[in-house]
Amino acid sequence: MVTPAVTDGSPAPATDQFAEERERMVDEQIIPREVTDPIVLQAMRRVPRHEFVPPEFLDQSYEDHPLPIGYGQTISQPYIVAYMSDNCALKPGDRVLEIGTGSGYQAAILADMGMEVYSIEIVPELAEQAEARLKRLGYDVQVRAGDGYYGWPEAAPFDAIIVTAAPDHVPQPVIEQLKPGGRLVIPIGPLGAIQTLWQFTLEEGDQLKALNLGAVRFVPFTRSAQTP
Repeated sequence: MVTPAVTDGSPAPATDQFAEERERMVDEQIIPREVTDPIVLQAMRRVPRHEFVPPEFLDQSYEDHPLPIGYGQTISQPYIVAYMSDNCALKPGDRVLEIGTGSGYQAAILADMGMEVYSIEIVPELAEQAEARLKRLGYDVQVRAGDGYYGWPEAAPFDAIIVTAAPDHVPQPVIEQLKPGGRLVIPIGPLGAIQTLWQFTLEEGDQLKALNLGAVRFVPFTRSAQTP
């Protein structure tokens, strides 16, 4: 049984059998790629990624690649989770929207960092599983099943928004839910091709400042059949 994570900034006891693998993951996969935010690194060392992968992939929990979680979705490569979190430039207490809950791992990282986290998942079964998993592990995350294209307007505005699936354009409703100075980290590109990870910052006059964060490959951004 993994000791539940804490979200008050103090380290959780590293009593599980994967603690050494987590340390190695951070030291060998993440720090050498210039992820520097100590809050991000601390969360990556603490959050038990093996709790968020299917049992048949347990032995690959801390390897340097994504893993399938069912329903055509994946849990992202650890480095990408850290990289996206780092590029949100967050401080504890910030309100963050995640679009694409998946297994809940990215949401857990954000919660462990001390953020106020809202997460939307298009696949109802995954949303239900992730909500139960996050609650069991002690992470305070608001989870909703729904079409993430429209964001979470009643919880807006957000200091940052992370999108963990790739649309072919930036959803306008999502931009409208950023605070001034807020950041959107999102992969954009077509299915079956290399996509681009972007950081957008909402500047004065509702202008978006774009920064290319490099080539990535994400699952496609899924829409509800009932929405245009």
